[in-house]
Amino acid sequence: MVDKNDSLFREVDEELRREQFAKLWERYAVYIIGLAVVVIALVAGAKVWESQRLAAANLAGAEYESAASLMTSAKTDDAEKAFAAIAASGPKGYASLAALSQAGAYLKQDKRTEALAVFDKLANDASTDTQIANFARLQGAALRLGEADFTEMENRLKPLINDASSWRFMARELLGSAALKAGKLDEARTTLTPLLADPGVPRTATERINRLMAEIATAELSKTPASAPAATPAPAASPAPAGKTEKPASAP
Repeated sequence: MVDKNDSLFREVDEELRREQFAKLWERYAVYIIGLAVVVIALVAGAKVWESQRLAAANLAGAEYESAASLMTSAKTDDAEKAFAAIAASGPKGYASLAALSQAGAYLKQDKRTEALAVFDKLANDASTDTQIANFARLQGAALRLGEADFTEMENRLKPLINDASSWRFMARELLGSAALKAGKLDEARTTLTPLLADPGVPRTATERINRLMAEIATAELSKTPASAPAATPAPAASPAPAGKTEKPASAP
């Protein structure tokens, strides 16, 4: 009897559940189906986007290799135009690399102003990868060395000289060079001296820094006032012979 009651209770419970589910489905079926459609659309859209992204990256990669081949073949003008096209419409990563290569092509043609414009655009674009942006900033500063005043060089290099920067050694070397060219000898020495004791500085850079330090020393010596020459003593008067008194010269 108990088993039959249990079975009856289960059947009633299942029936109630089915009725509740039917009512819920009747009430919310449109929303459930709509949500399912949205999920499927999102998944499908993500797949399509990923496929398109990979296709665009592959195309940009092939175009970049073609442009690099033009550069290798000394077709610099054609290479510059090809890199410019990728920089304008390619995926962000390839676009940034293409812009750097475009600037390199400009430099090969001695178009320093155009190259500087590309470097500055990359450096100031918040969407550019940090390492690429900092490299572009360093290259821009290097192009301005000798032409810009010290304040401009300091502003360009300040973001790169902190200890966390990958370009700190080159940035400090450039800043020290700028200070030397501006006649700020104390600042140049203060900037460059720590690099000589830093084991992370490459040997070739150490050699350049030693040359700069020698230039600083030479400039400091040239600014040191020369010692005043010693006064030449007047010749002593010859003593008069004994027994003779020297007569003073008579007035005219």
